Amino acid sequence: MKNKGVLVVVSAPSGCGKSTVLARLMQIRKELHFSVSATTRSPRPGEAEGVHYFFVERAQFERMVREDAFLEYAEYVGNYYGTPRAAVEEQLDRGYDVYLDIEVRGAMQVKARCPDALLIFLMPPSMEALEQRLTGRGTDTPEVVQKRLQEAERECAAAGEFDYVVVNDEVDRAAAEISARIDEKRALV
Repeated sequence: MKNKGVLVVVSAPSGCGKSTVLARLMQIRKELHFSVSATTRSPRPGEAEGVHYFFVERAQFERMVREDAFLEYAEYVGNYYGTPRAAVEEQLDRGYDVYLDIEVRGAMQVKARCPDALLIFLMPPSMEALEQRLTGRGTDTPEVVQKRLQEAERECAAAGEFDYVVVNDEVDRAAAEISARIDEKRALV
């Protein structure tokens, strides 16, 4: 029987490269499982049920909240998003490490409910670098970029609430550092 897995929570400001770092981490750690969130929003083109999200009706989501079925949840732009508790606990009990890719408020909910979770905050190398990344995407207006930067400053101010801060100045190095932190945590479980 394997030891219980480690619950890994990763948060980062928009544009910090979290998805790229986590994709690299998944290449390094083949047995790391990604927790699929539930949402009340409609699927976007190319999104698959149970792969990108579990798409549920608002009434079902609210019933799940009342039944304490989420590790964390929040409402964002009129839709709910949440991490189903049962699927995560099942993987952890089977000895698999599970990571949650969630925003700072959700991470703090998980920290309160799961004090043994490993919380990692992925930090941009600088606010200037983050602005260059956001601008370089070419997907947002300058006003939206400024709003994202303001939100990033708010999120970075909460970095001290996390177990570790990892600077994403280079993808392979950042992924390797997160992997090392998981190994350290696993040794304690």
